[in-house]
Amino acid sequence: MICRRTDLALEAHELWKESAAETTKLSGVRAGKRRREGYSVTAVEILNREGADALGKPEGQYITIDYTDFWQRKPDFFERGVRALGGELKSLLPEDGAALVVGLGNAAMTPDAVGPETLRHLLITRHLLSAMPKQFAGFRPVSALAADVLGNTGVESAESVRGLVRETSPDFVIVVDALAARRTARVCNTVQLSSTGIVPGSGVGNHRAALNEETLGVPVFSVGIPTVVDAVTLAADLLQEAGIPQPEETHLQGHGRSMTVTPRDIDRQVRDLSKVVGYGINWALQELEIAEINALLS
Repeated sequence: MICRRTDLALEAHELWKESAAETTKLSGVRAGKRRREGYSVTAVEILNREGADALGKPEGQYITIDYTDFWQRKPDFFERGVRALGGELKSLLPEDGAALVVGLGNAAMTPDAVGPETLRHLLITRHLLSAMPKQFAGFRPVSALAADVLGNTGVESAESVRGLVRETSPDFVIVVDALAARRTARVCNTVQLSSTGIVPGSGVGNHRAALNEETLGVPVFSVGIPTVVDAVTLAADLLQEAGIPQPEETHLQGHGRSMTVTPRDIDRQVRDLSKVVGYGINWALQELEIAEINALLS
């Protein structure tokens, strides 16, 4: 059996359904679809240990927004995309309190630059509220951290975030990161929100320390854009779609080297979707319209 790698709860649910008998029901998972601002939204809620074990993900809510239509550039596509993400994220977050937004990833490696790129579009207000409390009284305190990768700093992301949480005492944390998808059609076409935090690198077999409420001591939410597909997963799915018997996983690994696949225009796609994520976080945290966010960021 070839292990398909994915960070998306939507795809984990699909994989479980493919492997289960037609009469089998998974009582620990609830899934449904809806539309918001013209974009399709799929919600997967893992209710108990049974569901968590079946999908290989922690209990909590996972919301996937399909942005395939975003690239068609229809009227108000960006504004609608921001409101869709902001509205779904706002439904997960506490109604008030200070937020710390953490951008994970390596800014020098485009498929891994989602976190740092998103922070470029974030409204940082914590210091403004301290310096000018009357002028910024209507804003929620927001701080940010670009947590570079272990190879560049020698420090685990979880260690640096834990230290900052201890020093600044945010009420909750939002973690932004690149993800791995199973299907190429979902690469840079979807955004996943979750209420369970994140395990950086899990989708490509590079597990790092988890960022969640257990490790940080405050609620942790995540926003992720799938930017890569594991090569073995892609090869196995293509063989399956063609009706070709699948070989052993070791025969697909290319001399034992782990590889991932990403679109050739990944730089543009990461840049555009990261802006949607940044603006969506602003929209969820602050009582501002998109034109006001534009003015404040300019």
